[in-house]
Amino acid sequence: MRYVTMVLMLTVLAWAGAATPADAASREQIDARVEEALMTFYDKVDQGQSLARRAAGVLVFPRVTKAGIGIGGEYGEGALIVDGETVDYYSTVSASIGFQLGGQRRTQILLFMTEDALASFRNADGWEVGVDGSVALIEVGGGSDVNNNTMNRPVLGFVMTRGGLMFNANLEGSKISKIER
Repeated sequence: MRYVTMVLMLTVLAWAGAATPADAASREQIDARVEEALMTFYDKVDQGQSLARRAAGVLVFPRVTKAGIGIGGEYGEGALIVDGETVDYYSTVSASIGFQLGGQRRTQILLFMTEDALASFRNADGWEVGVDGSVALIEVGGGSDVNNNTMNRPVLGFVMTRGGLMFNANLEGSKISKIER
């Protein structure tokens, strides 16, 4: 059973990885999408702009697409902003097995609230949520709130749904890797 699970996960990851070159966005496309996503974030989250200003770094994945029928995968590309400037580009990918059917597009924003959290992320050769760093997740529009306990965490994660039939605001297991653009 374990072998079958591993084969299924590798198949989904290969599918997600193989699909990306055709869907790969240029620097300009990513930058425009990131700017639009940040404007939406600032509009929808009361403290969004002040949190982003306080953050050591802001990682924005404006279009993360998830699809699955029993097994699923998700992929997105984004940019890391430090001191108001884009410094690097990243991809996020994950695979899942379980009850799931449908597809969804969402925006994910990670705020690195400390220099140590940002340095740990930037120095990692691939960073996995829940393994390399714990993220306090806030669902935008999902009734979650940014409170003092949440704001004191080193990494804050915001998820904004862009539509679709599947919803899972879980970032655990998402692998984030630097890409060249």
